[in-house]
Amino acid sequence: MLILFAFSFRSILSGSEEPKDASFSTFANEVASGKVKEYRTTGDSIEYILKDGTKKITRKDSGISVIESLRIRFEGDKDALQEISQVKERNEDPDKYSFLISILNYLPVVLIVVMMIMFFYGQSGKGGGASGALTFGLSKPRLFGGNKTKVSFNDVAGVDEALEEVSEIVDFLKHPKKYTEIGAEIPRGVILVGPPGTGKTLLAKAIAGEANVPFFSISGSEFVEMFVGVGASRVRDLFSKAKRLSPCIVFIDEIDAIGKKRGVGVNGSHDEREQTLNQILVEMDGFDTNSGVIVIAATNRADVLDEALIRPGRFDRRIMVDLPDLGGREKILNIYVKNKPFEEKIDIHKIATRTPGFSGADLKNLMNEAAIFAAREGKNKIRQKDIEEAIEKIALGPAKKSATIVQEERKIIAYHEAGHAIIGHILGTTDKVQKITIVPRGRSLGSTWISPVEENHLISTEKFKNDIAGLLGGLTAEKIIFGDYTTGASNDLSVATKKARAMVMRFGMSKKIGLVSLERDDYGFNEFSDKTSEEVDNEVRKIIEDASVIAEKVLTENKDILENLSKKLLEVETIDYEEFILFFEKKIRKNLRKTKDDKKN
Repeated sequence: MLILFAFSFRSILSGSEEPKDASFSTFANEVASGKVKEYRTTGDSIEYILKDGTKKITRKDSGISVIESLRIRFEGDKDALQEISQVKERNEDPDKYSFLISILNYLPVVLIVVMMIMFFYGQSGKGGGASGALTFGLSKPRLFGGNKTKVSFNDVAGVDEALEEVSEIVDFLKHPKKYTEIGAEIPRGVILVGPPGTGKTLLAKAIAGEANVPFFSISGSEFVEMFVGVGASRVRDLFSKAKRLSPCIVFIDEIDAIGKKRGVGVNGSHDEREQTLNQILVEMDGFDTNSGVIVIAATNRADVLDEALIRPGRFDRRIMVDLPDLGGREKILNIYVKNKPFEEKIDIHKIATRTPGFSGADLKNLMNEAAIFAAREGKNKIRQKDIEEAIEKIALGPAKKSATIVQEERKIIAYHEAGHAIIGHILGTTDKVQKITIVPRGRSLGSTWISPVEENHLISTEKFKNDIAGLLGGLTAEKIIFGDYTTGASNDLSVATKKARAMVMRFGMSKKIGLVSLERDDYGFNEFSDKTSEEVDNEVRKIIEDASVIAEKVLTENKDILENLSKKLLEVETIDYEEFILFFEKKIRKNLRKTKDDKKN
């Protein structure tokens, strides 16, 4: 629209039509015949208008006027000379309005350029309260007032030790004199460390909500730009805003984006990131103290942070926000089941038992997926089976109900999963086989769900070996029954190899390698010799081969259970723990009867 307007405007200024080119002879003849209304000369150029409104333009000889040229051409022709004397010549100054017209001609173009510049600068400044190029170096934190932060400690569960640590910060913000009078100083910075989804951001919001103070939230990546110095400018602006609203909390999420160790890396350091980090160091512990401003940072990569950032005086406290244990998962689930309709009483303990390794975010997603399953089937209340289906979907992927698998492959899958389950039950003294299925899910054609009965924080060498034997159970079952392997054990082999390598390289569980930890340096290179690397490979191979022998022995001794369990899986596709354990009870009863018969004989 702007471009069309510009062309229309120029057209109006320059007239309805452009003059046509004509020769001087044509012009002279039209004057002699009385067709010319008026003309105007500009140098040697003649612009004239016919009586019918047509505009034309021509040129004359230099050094002679138009009238003289016409009189010489029509000398002796009285009628022509008469017409020549009557034609009007416009005597107005042609340059009188030329400058103004030139400006008006280009005015629309100038306006378009100005409007485009304003638009793009406006776009670059959106989202931070201030806009435009002049605010490029200003920070754009999200500010939540104390009364707007609805999150409290009641909304946080499963991290009791972390809550104890941060409660002192809340108490300081509420009663600062209690600490200052006795000479105590509250930590200037608190860094929350833990895996993704464990509630680090939620915990920071709860601190602000409990203390009822302003809460600035910004991500570490929002400081760094392609221009050197912008990040440092934004850090200064952020702390300046925080000081004006102190006491307050500044929360920097994913601080590892700007807080990595300086001067580390094959490609050298990044000047912009280092300048931003230096400015944070100065703001947190410089000559200008930030009384009442508490900085909380979150990261899941504390090992890459610069030592100057986490020293006392800056981030004084490191609070671990780890994955919740069994009791923690139960508390988190109790929060997320609130305000949700359930068809019957939900077994929270059973759900928590089946979800080891789930974070708080995973559990929230679990309850949401369960609600979606119930709504999909037209139910207005969530059932226990919806939650169990959601667990399997999150862990393995959605069920492939439309997948077509030939009978021979189904048979292989059934023996494979039965092998996992039998070894997991016999060797897994602290584990429980929750479910076995040959229904395809995600990339898996079948699955055996084994969960620990109790949370274990320490793993012994024997437990490692039994776990590896359990991973090889499916492959071993295929070998015993069919005399060959399939590609279905590829993931099992990958996980088993990683466990065996961890035993040798990290935990010193190899007699040949000894009690050493074989790590890599900051650049990713081995800190051990090639000979040691070869010995590690041999030890890993030996551990897996020994586990394979154990798995084969267990399955050979329980081949009848392997046969019966596989046949049952082919019939019903899914077996839970209660039905699975019956296969072992039947064998025990059968052995007891056989023993009694032998004694009678």
